[in-house]
Amino acid sequence: MESTAAATLVQSPSPKPLNGENNPILFDENFLQKLPQVPEKFQWPSSDLVETSVEDLNEPLIDIGVLQKGDEAAIAKAAALVRNACIKHGFFQVTNHGVNQDLISAAYEEVDTIFNLPLSKKLSAKIKPGLVEGYSGAHADRFTSKLPWKETFSFKYSYERNESESQAVDYFNRVLGEDMNRTGLVYQKYCEAMTELSLTIMELLAISLGLDRKHFREYFKDGEGIMRCNLYPPCNASKLTLGTGPHSDPISLTLLHQDQVGGLEVYVDNKWLAVRPRSDAFVINIGDTFMALTNGIYKSCLHRALVNSEVKRKSLVYFVSPKGDKTVRPPESLIGTEEPRKYPDFKWADLFEFTQKHHRADVATLQGFIPWLQSSKPSISN
Repeated sequence: MESTAAATLVQSPSPKPLNGENNPILFDENFLQKLPQVPEKFQWPSSDLVETSVEDLNEPLIDIGVLQKGDEAAIAKAAALVRNACIKHGFFQVTNHGVNQDLISAAYEEVDTIFNLPLSKKLSAKIKPGLVEGYSGAHADRFTSKLPWKETFSFKYSYERNESESQAVDYFNRVLGEDMNRTGLVYQKYCEAMTELSLTIMELLAISLGLDRKHFREYFKDGEGIMRCNLYPPCNASKLTLGTGPHSDPISLTLLHQDQVGGLEVYVDNKWLAVRPRSDAFVINIGDTFMALTNGIYKSCLHRALVNSEVKRKSLVYFVSPKGDKTVRPPESLIGTEEPRKYPDFKWADLFEFTQKHHRADVATLQGFIPWLQSSKPSISN
């Protein structure tokens, strides 16, 4: 099937250099078919392009609804499955999550609304340096090589909010205009649903670690979400590029809904394993910050997203983090002679700054962050 969507490099009309280059680039869907090959900036090294295994990840499918039902035996079983998965690779899926399927479908429709806007309109909402909110084409605003074959649109959602305010509506109206009011309304409802689901999952994670059920719900109740819409246009040379390169998430928890195209892979036991899409489930994965909150017991695992050669892929991502000034420190019960401290205390705001201004997220983000933190803040104790 010949793709109707496309992507290419287009020279920016702006005279301002990007990342030190004289010819900053833009990611534009409209001209891919004119290119004889994938531009070099989108080509990834062979070490990152190792082909996927024929196996699936076989991550557990958790009925998160058991927490509301109060079935203690079912809760204990679910917690054990989550614990085993998080110790090994940090991925599981949840069903019976309470998020209306019509709302999920509407959120996907608004992905198209956003990315079908004229390029000039999207660029008017371009992410500013050091920040996370707004439009990004292939992250070309930050990087000049190994560019991901995708467009993203992101915005923050505070867990501490006035019930009368609509954060998403206000954001879309402010950056893209009042004709995006419906888009804002859809994502406001979606973020509200993701917030409650994330706190429910935090309860199950606490149980799985032998902590008080409310421990992480209390810790994250004043936290912050980042909502991100991803669009991966088709690429007829998809074997040379990636939609998202190998990395672990620096945040605490990721709630992902992927469409039926597929492409998410996790690196486990020295091979890439596919995470099968399920329309009735959310993929949950542990991030670096939560790994630190568990003293390294739970894993933040390397993962990537492939590009399809014929059809576009869409995903809805909700990243969960604590409030910026919260201290990231595991509870005392997860620290002992057999489990000494693996990471010093840190503030989420410091790790966020590190990933936005100093480091491209990869599998070694925390390993790179700790020396940077200790050199920039000498008072940090081990």
